[in-house]
Amino acid sequence: MIGIIGKKVGMTQISDENGKNTACTVVIGGPCHIAQIKNKEIDGYEAVQLSYEDKKEKNTNKPEQGHFKKAKITPKRKLVEFKNFLEEYEGENIKPGDSISLQDIFTEGDYIDVTGVSKGKGFQGVVKRHGFSGVGDRTHGQHNRQRSPGSIGGASYPSRVFKGIRMAGRTGGDKVTVQNLRVMKIIPESNIIVLSGAVPGSRNNYIILKK
Repeated sequence: MIGIIGKKVGMTQISDENGKNTACTVVIGGPCHIAQIKNKEIDGYEAVQLSYEDKKEKNTNKPEQGHFKKAKITPKRKLVEFKNFLEEYEGENIKPGDSISLQDIFTEGDYIDVTGVSKGKGFQGVVKRHGFSGVGDRTHGQHNRQRSPGSIGGASYPSRVFKGIRMAGRTGGDKVTVQNLRVMKIIPESNIIVLSGAVPGSRNNYIILKK
């Protein structure tokens, strides 16, 4: 699996020669620097650790400072590991400290997967969280039951509520992967990649682009 780290910018649309509009998401991807190359002899598995976006050294703890100095790069905010990166990477041999750009990984027309953290909605009821229709209308003396979950279990049997039943609770803020988004356009000079469809998360959220 090869990929790169980026940030969601927002949404736009692209028109083709037939006048058909496609909703797209604009992402700033990379450039990422290699912070570490892991191998089976030392780490037990093979992976490449990419880093993204500079941060101040005063905001970086001592172990992290040593980690980045070993790779001869400035401290970064985001670290992500990609397994089997070396096997699938088609460029030259890479080493810690090297830079990986969008055009090194993706080309226009590719279909990629995007992972991000969905927008948090807070504590929500069953209608919004699970799409329940509610108990019913206001007839027959019902009071404040329109968005209620209704009955959640039996009485004498089984005398309990089963685990996993869909109820109200915290919604959103989950790790979500959207598959098979098409790369509509790449602008190398601005490190911008335009993807068809929607990408999880809000603006300026970190996302992971994988191929």
